[in-house]
Amino acid sequence: MNVRTAPEIWETALGELQLEVNRINFQTWFYNTTGVCFENGIFTVGVPNTFIGEYLEKNQKSLIERTLAGILQSNVNLNFCVRGYNTRLQPASLPLFNPRYTFDTFVVGDSNNLAFAAAEKIIENPGRDYNPLFVHGGHGLGKTHLLHAIGNMAITRNLNVLCVSAENYTNEMITAIREKTTDEFRRKYRALDILLVDDIQFIAGKEQTEESFYHTFNELHGNNKQIVVSCDRSPRALTTFKERLRSRFEWGLVADLQPPDFKTRVAVLKAKAARDGVELQSDVIEYIALQIKENIRQLEGSLNRVVAYSKLLRSMVTPEVAARALDDLASKKPQLPPVTPGLIIETVAGMFQTTLSDIKGRRRDENTAHARQICMYLMREETEASLTEIGKEIGGRSPATISYAHEKVTEGINNDPQLRRQVFNIRQQLHISTSANNP
Repeated sequence: MNVRTAPEIWETALGELQLEVNRINFQTWFYNTTGVCFENGIFTVGVPNTFIGEYLEKNQKSLIERTLAGILQSNVNLNFCVRGYNTRLQPASLPLFNPRYTFDTFVVGDSNNLAFAAAEKIIENPGRDYNPLFVHGGHGLGKTHLLHAIGNMAITRNLNVLCVSAENYTNEMITAIREKTTDEFRRKYRALDILLVDDIQFIAGKEQTEESFYHTFNELHGNNKQIVVSCDRSPRALTTFKERLRSRFEWGLVADLQPPDFKTRVAVLKAKAARDGVELQSDVIEYIALQIKENIRQLEGSLNRVVAYSKLLRSMVTPEVAARALDDLASKKPQLPPVTPGLIIETVAGMFQTTLSDIKGRRRDENTAHARQICMYLMREETEASLTEIGKEIGGRSPATISYAHEKVTEGINNDPQLRRQVFNIRQQLHISTSANNP
C-alpha cells in the first residue's frame, strides 16, 4: 500500500470507529490522531502524546486492528508513534466538552435568557449574528455551561470548534514562542470556525498574550468566524486591557448572567433532581432555593449535600433534614457588616436621583414613590428592623403601608425584569458600601 494513502485509510477508519465508541471517548482518545504509514502489514498511527498512545495500545488496539482489517481486507498489525508537532499544542487542541452542558440542560430564566438566546442563535449562523458574543457574570452562573453547549452543538454540525481558557491560551503561546512554533500556533487558532475563550480576564496585564489574542481576534472576525468570550465582568470594567481590544468585545452582543431569581432556582433544583433520579417534595426544593441565592453551582452542590445527608441518616428528605444538612454551610458564610436603614435610604436616593427628605416626606410623584417602596422592601429584606421601626425610618409610615410596599415590590421583582435589575444593583451597592466601610 502506498504510504501517501495512509491518512486517507485512517480517515475512513475513524469514521467507523466513531460508530463503535461513545462520543466523549472518541473525542478524548481519537481526535488529532493521524495515519502515518502502512508497510509490510503494519499500520502506524500518529498520536499527540505518549499518554494517548499507551491508552489506545492497552484499551483499543484490537478494535482498531479489526476496523483496519475490514477496510484493507487483510490482517493488520498496529503501531503507534508520537507526532512531535502535535504534542506541543495538545493541551488546548482537544475539543472536549462536558456532555452534561447542553442547551437542553441549561435552565433558562429572566436572569440569563438573553445570553441563552444569543448562544443558540450564533450556532444557526456562526460569525454573522452577534460576533463576538461576550458573556459576563459572577462565578457559578452558567458561563462555562453556555460555552460547552455551543461547543457540543458545533461538533454535531461538523464545525471546527475549540474551547480554551485564557490561562491555557497564555501557556500555549509561551510554549510556542519557546519552541519556535509560533507559525503553527497561529495557523491552528486562525483555522477555526468557532473560538470559545473562557475567563478572558486572566490575560489582564499579560501584554504579549493580549497582543496575540488581539491579532487572533482580528483574523477570525475578519473572516466571519465566530468568537465567544466569557468573563467575570463587563468589557467596560476591563480597565487594564488596551482600549482597542476592549472595544472589540463590544462589537457584537454583550450579555450578562445575573444571580437566579427564586423561580429559576426552583427550576434548577427540579431539573437536577430529575437528572439524578431523586424524588423531592416541593417544600424541600423551595426551602433550599430560599437558602442558597448566590449561584447555580452552590445551589446544585447544596442539593447534593441534602440528599447525601438524608441517605446517611436513612431518612426521608424533609425541610427539617435539609435545614440540618445546610446548617454548617450557613455558619461558614463570611459575615458581612449589617446593612442599616440609613444606608438603604441613602443608596436608593442616589440611584433614583432624589433626596433623603423626599423619601421620608410626603412627596407623591412616581419616581419618589417608587424609590420609597424599594426602601421599605429592602429594609424588610436586609435588616432586622420591625415593621414599626421601618415605618419610623420612612417618616412615620404605618406597618400596613410597609407590608403593602413589600408585597408590591416582591410581586414586581417576579414579573418585571427592569425592577429586578434595579433592586439587584442597589443590593450590590449596599454590600459594596458596607464592605468598604468595614474592611
